[in-house]
Amino acid sequence: MRYPDGGGLTAEQRRRREEVRMRAVDLFEEGVEVPCIARELPVSEKSVYQWRRAWRTGGRESLRSKGPCGYDCRLGPHLRARLATWLEEGPAAHGWADDQVWTAARVRTLIGRKLHLSYSVSGVTRLLHRMGYSVQMPARPAAERDEDAITTWREVTWQEVKPPGRRPARSSASRTKRA
Repeated sequence: MRYPDGGGLTAEQRRRREEVRMRAVDLFEEGVEVPCIARELPVSEKSVYQWRRAWRTGGRESLRSKGPCGYDCRLGPHLRARLATWLEEGPAAHGWADDQVWTAARVRTLIGRKLHLSYSVSGVTRLLHRMGYSVQMPARPAAERDEDAITTWREVTWQEVKPPGRRPARSSASRTKRA
């Protein structure tokens, strides 16, 4: 699961998981066996063994939550706000006059030109999702779409070119031969 703030868990979910780990530490200190801890806290034994190993090497603090996972965004809040402003201006304002569509590749180029940062296309897609943007579908079908031609192709042309299916035959699934 991914959320716009970049983490996989909410703050409340991280807090609850930390409470489970701290309860496990209390049980470690009491000398309770790993299988019993796993049953009491409904977690896997593997997790309990990992927690015990971390507790032995780093103490209780080693099992505290370290905050949201993942990398921090390379664009701070003020740069993301500037990027949002540029996106609202539209592609024509930034040199793409042929159509009014923002693509991930165009946004990547815009970030490179304006902010002198290099992003991959997939990185731009994740950044835009984090900022609340989503992939858009056209509101109406293309004007060039010919429904009659599509129907004809499906009913005539496709029937001629589609690969033949498996022929029904009496056979056995077994690889053995009859005697």
